[in-house]
This record gives sequence, C-alpha cells and structure tokens, in this order.
Amino acid sequence: MFPGATDEREPSDTRGRESDRGGDTDARGRTADRGGANFVVVGAPLDATTTFQPGTRFGPQRIRSFAEPFDDYDHRTDQHFSELGVVDHGNVRAWTDVEAYLEYLTSTLREVVWNDGVPLTLGGEHTVSLAGVRAVEPEVFVCTDAHLDLYDAYDGEALSHAAVTRRILEDVDPVEEAIVLGARTGSEAEWERAADDDVTVVPPEDVRAWTPGDRFTDREVYLSVDIDASDPGYAPGTGTKEPFGLEPRELRDVVREVAPQASGFDVVEVNDRDDGQAAALAGKLVREFVFSHADG
Repeated sequence: MFPGATDEREPSDTRGRESDRGGDTDARGRTADRGGANFVVVGAPLDATTTFQPGTRFGPQRIRSFAEPFDDYDHRTDQHFSELGVVDHGNVRAWTDVEAYLEYLTSTLREVVWNDGVPLTLGGEHTVSLAGVRAVEPEVFVCTDAHLDLYDAYDGEALSHAAVTRRILEDVDPVEEAIVLGARTGSEAEWERAADDDVTVVPPEDVRAWTPGDRFTDREVYLSVDIDASDPGYAPGTGTKEPFGLEPRELRDVVREVAPQASGFDVVEVNDRDDGQAAALAGKLVREFVFSHADG
C-alpha cells in the first residue's frame, strides 16, 4: 500500500477522521464519492514492450516501498498526506496481451474518474499512460520524457512504450496536443512528427523556465512522468537511460506547476536495477502531485 493511503480493499476510515477539512472532502471542499477517496493509486506493472533493460513489472511495489520514509506532513502546503483522501487500489495484474490489458486498466481507471477521483497510476512501462488518458479524456497530454515516443510502431508493435505519445495523439479523440518536457532523443521520423502543430517539445535546458501560461484554461489535462526524463545519474533504475536529462527539482517543479489543473497522473518506467533512487524520486513526485493538486 502507498504510505499514507487507505487500502481500498478495506472500509475507508476517511469519513470518521477529524481534520480541519472534514473527513470526506478534499482541500477544495469537494465531496468524494468513493468512500472518502479523492485520489486513487493504481499499480500497473506492465513489462511487455521494454526495449532494453526490463524490470518495470517491479515498479509499482518499489515506488510504494521507497516512499515509506517520507513524512506525512508537507510544510510547503501545510497538509498531511493521510488527510487528503488517498486510497490504494492495489495492482492491476498484467499479462502478455497488451491490448486486452490496456482495455481492462482503462476500465479500472475510468471508474475512478466517474466517481470523481483522480487516478494516480504507478507503472509499469510507459504504454500504460494510454489507459490513463483514455479514462480521463483530456484535451492536453503533458509528459516529462527523455524520448519523443512518437513512433507509429516500434519493432512492428503499435502498442509500445516507444509509441505511446503517438497513440495518445492519434487514437484518443479529445486529445488536441501533447507537450513533451525534457525530450532529448528520437528518430528522424519522430522529430518530423514532433514538428506538427499538435506537439510541443521543450528541451531539457528550457524546462526550468517553462510555464503553461493560459494553455490549460478551460481544458482537461493529464500529466505523465516518465522517470527517464531525469538524468540517469539521479534515477538509474529505468530501462532506457539517456544522459543530459532533468534534475529532480526540475521534475518536481513541473509536477507542482501542472498538478492543480490535471485530472489524472502517472509515473512510469521505474525498474529494479538501482538502489532505489528512481523509485524514491517517483514516490516523492506522486506526493508532490497530491499536495499540489489539493492545494491548487
């Protein structure tokens, strides 16, 4: 279970908890329909199309484990994580049929959205973001990523972590544009696709100064963090490392900037090939999203 969350398989005690906000509302005064839940953690350990070092199947549990030492209280927002109505649904067990798995995961996340919750998906490979976007149906897809992920298909597979942003743009009707922060590599064909009007690429050196301005006004937003956007010196536990990436504070600032407008979130591509650096960073970013969304 994600530290500070309630196990969804057990009765939620959020309604009975005394706090400044009342038990069943979030920081904005919203009443949650899911037993007091405003945010629902869902593990998605898909590890089917990883192209270099596998291990993303271990990502959700590592993120939960390495979030254990974090304090419940957030001084910046003056909030306690355990008072914000976060529940943990557990993992949606993955299998080898990627299309069928994504359909099932979509239905799980869509139930969260229909119950007025914000899905927080722990990957798993980046392909699982397609399910999150299908569930939320945003106009804007924002992701941090070392790679463009704009292949039409990779190794003949259209449902691939290397093609996920392309699938989101072309297969999810409400999506109008993708903003890719921190991308620093891609094939010639991907860069050609990135030149189209529905894609904005912000290179690593410009991410620190980036703000959405008024681009999110009256629009639904989904935020995805591919942990490989971070420089591998900070988060080596990921499958396709790419040097010259973002610093953790830059990822944190992106999450803080986008979270208040985002209706769904995921952090993906964490594997088990380091000493927990990537998982710890991912867990911290989940918490930053929750604190910033509730405070926004």
